[in-house]
Amino acid sequence: MVIRELSDVDTDRIFRALADATRRDIVARVTSREQSVSELASAYAMSFAAVQKHVAVLERAMLITKERRGRQQIVHGDPAMLRGAAQLLEAYEEIWRARSQRIEQILTEGNEKEEGHDRSERR
Repeated sequence: MVIRELSDVDTDRIFRALADATRRDIVARVTSREQSVSELASAYAMSFAAVQKHVAVLERAMLITKERRGRQQIVHGDPAMLRGAAQLLEAYEEIWRARSQRIEQILTEGNEKEEGHDRSERR
């Protein structure tokens, strides 16, 4: 499955949503097993309304989806969007690894030049 490129707005929404520990926990819970908003609310020491707000943030970030079943709202994780976020982090990791390797290469070349210069002065 090919994940579409995330826009800057989507990326910001995802990482703002995941910046909160409760929301990360909700994502983990509903990715492993669908749950109703009521079930989720019972797992936290906060009001039902507060949990609903967390769920709404995650839904706007497209990390979860809700489905109405009678009077209940069932929450599901969206593995494709989570993979997209993971791929974005991996891309940033590759950038920083390449930069780190380049810095190391520059420092190594600089040290080799200094050592060569020191040897020529001794002669």
